[in-house]
Amino acid sequence: MNAPRAKRVDVDGWIVLDKPVGMTSTHAVSRLKRIFNARKAGHAGTLDPLASGLLPVAFGEATKTVPFVQDGRKAYRFLVRWGAETDTDDADGTVAAVSDLRPTAPAIEALLPGFIGAIEQIPPAFSAIKVAGERAYDLARDGETVTLEPRVVTVHALRLIAARPEEAEFEAECGKGTYVRAIARDLGRALGCLGHVAALRRTRVGPFGEPDASVLDDLAGEPGEAAGALLPVE
Repeated sequence: MNAPRAKRVDVDGWIVLDKPVGMTSTHAVSRLKRIFNARKAGHAGTLDPLASGLLPVAFGEATKTVPFVQDGRKAYRFLVRWGAETDTDDADGTVAAVSDLRPTAPAIEALLPGFIGAIEQIPPAFSAIKVAGERAYDLARDGETVTLEPRVVTVHALRLIAARPEEAEFEAECGKGTYVRAIARDLGRALGCLGHVAALRRTRVGPFGEPDASVLDDLAGEPGEAAGALLPVE
């Protein structure tokens, strides 16, 4: 006979999860709800399965402050691989076009100012944006052609960290609604070499930085570890 499920409890506060690669944001929230046995939880901004890094998860009263965190700046470190564009604009997708060209570091640096400030950006077809009531990624997975309108987003900073023949590393600080995958795609097109995101890590969301982050296995391990990682509602 199965043991009765423990009664959900009221938990208030934030957990800043260091989400591992391969896990969806929804699954991460579900895992945390089970760890805390919490009645109510939600995250402050989806992080793609391919990406790692900060996923702030609000519990109880903290869910009322999610919009304020979502509206804050986000920071990323990401790797762009040159020579191929994919249908998802990341390494999980199918190659849609290729190029033998490779950019030089000076060529990359020369383009970056054009990607900073208020810019127009077409979101990836594989995104959570709704089209006629359906998620764009659901339509794209069904083989439908998804056409999304350009949107004005804000990129506060975009820096080249390292450049190698086949790839380059960047840091970016962005406003709400900015897609790093689209930045990589558009950089590749502007350089004439094509490109896609090969690795992505979110390092800041609003007031939360990497020092605030907790690892899922630690939270699920020692008794008291999870409660000690809970940040107050502010």
